[in-house]
Amino acid sequence: METVGPLGIGRAVEARVAERLAAAGWTVLARNVRCGRHELDIVALDPGPPASLVVVEVRWRASRSHGLPEETVGHAKRRALRAGLACLMARGTLPDGTPLPRLPVRLDLVAAEPDIHGLMIVRHHRAALE
Repeated sequence: METVGPLGIGRAVEARVAERLAAAGWTVLARNVRCGRHELDIVALDPGPPASLVVVEVRWRASRSHGLPEETVGHAKRRALRAGLACLMARGTLPDGTPLPRLPVRLDLVAAEPDIHGLMIVRHHRAALE
């Protein structure tokens, strides 16, 4: 049986979260955006109101034995996310050259974990990482 390493699981969860955002009417502009030394999981447009450009940090935990996914975003990670967002805004474009829309910007956190049946529970915290 083939196993998926932690990075593979994280990427799969990010893909599922991006699908859920799109199903909710969001436009996913890019995933795994590198800007300098920083990586932004998802860059998307929230149709609002108000419409916003959103960087979404996705956190996954397979169990609660070491706490909730939300608890894994400490000061250093928040600082890195703000720096990554600042880098992206200074660049003004996505990696493919698409200009960033001129909208209010925010940082969201999406926490995901399995329920007792193995289905993914998702909690979306808007503007949680400001």
